[in-house]
Amino acid sequence: MVLRTLQRAAVTLSVVLAGALSLPVLAAIPIQHWTQPSGARVYLVESPSIPMLDVQLDFDAGSRRDPASQAGLASVTALMTGKGVAARGAEPALDENQLGEAWADLGSAFGASADSDRMSFTLRTLTDPELLRQSVRLAARQLGEPSWPEDVWERERERLSAAIKESRTRPGTVASLAFESAVYGAHPYGFETTPESLARIGVADMRSRYAATIAPCRAKVSLVGAVTRAQADQIVAELLARLPPGADCAPLPAVAEIAPLAAPVDERIAFESAQAHVLIGQPGYKRSDPEFFALLVGNHILGGGGFTSRLTNQVREQRGLSYSVYSYFAPGLHAGAFTLGLQTRPDQADEAVRVAQQVVREFVADGPTEEELQAAKDNLIGGFALRLDSNRKLLGNVTNIAWNELPLDYLEHWTERVRQVSAADIRTAFQRVLQPDRMVTVVVGGR
Repeated sequence: MVLRTLQRAAVTLSVVLAGALSLPVLAAIPIQHWTQPSGARVYLVESPSIPMLDVQLDFDAGSRRDPASQAGLASVTALMTGKGVAARGAEPALDENQLGEAWADLGSAFGASADSDRMSFTLRTLTDPELLRQSVRLAARQLGEPSWPEDVWERERERLSAAIKESRTRPGTVASLAFESAVYGAHPYGFETTPESLARIGVADMRSRYAATIAPCRAKVSLVGAVTRAQADQIVAELLARLPPGADCAPLPAVAEIAPLAAPVDERIAFESAQAHVLIGQPGYKRSDPEFFALLVGNHILGGGGFTSRLTNQVREQRGLSYSVYSYFAPGLHAGAFTLGLQTRPDQADEAVRVAQQVVREFVADGPTEEELQAAKDNLIGGFALRLDSNRKLLGNVTNIAWNELPLDYLEHWTERVRQVSAADIRTAFQRVLQPDRMVTVVVGGR
């Protein structure tokens, strides 16, 4: 039985891979959207050319809802949903090994993760009717009936604590922790998961968090694949059917916003390492910011465009202070950080910091040149097709639309919105969002 299933999956996957290589990028991607009676909001892109289905279920249950004393609760709760399912009726319990074998037999995958804002569950399966039916049923069991085994959590807690302690021996980790703490302050985005915070988390805490946040009425479900709307509606209903109905679906408690920096922070941490790790930044902007595209294009010019960026030109090409230098924004439900990063010799760290800060200061004050702006637009628009050249990438775009409640035709107008950005738009947006004289600077390395 298992062998026949795997053989059938292997044959179908060969067709999938062949189709993926020739998957056309659509000029317009029709996204269907509806709300189920349970309150679940569904977003579907039909992609019949490949016999595969990708599904993502998102819930407002990320680490921004962790108590400070239990930092890491969202992540370990997501982790433990894959460590076994409880028995129900004639369906026997499955431990973590049996659950893994069941997914391997189906040639499908289902897993959970948590980031700062959300807890996500992803399913990838072939659309062969029998494989699809069994995969959806098993995913529904894992989503709705995790067994929360105490002994497995004790083992995982020890493993995670050891990994955290080991990571603290690396300068990059030390720099990131210091940077996030300084940028986010008391906001949950900056909470550090430690062995001590994990020790305060028990199975009962996971059950409580799960029950409070994971309910059909709170779900945003995105699907991309070879299914019709009717099939998708049935699949989503079945995936959510084993969750408690969640009679109380009142809005979850609000999470405070990130406080802006009142003054610059300069933190130097001694570390015996060949390279000094430098991070510079501050709170940035929310994903809902109306000037998102100006900030996107502007950062591509400043430090997000790789070897064509202004930071690379000034820090690497002109002065040879670092092999690579970058900048990015991390917008979320709150103002995710603007981060500028580089590595350099410890004896060059002060000079690298000075140059990087000056580049940011000048960019915020003056904005880009017209040549820089046109080059960035050409690069972003020319690479747009690569954002949609597989079902998995397309799913990521659909979940972005669903989670951030963007217009359904967002992808259709993406290149147009990029093309409309002016140098003045970028200058105005950067002057509003960034304050170069009130940034965090962290240098780890050297004496």
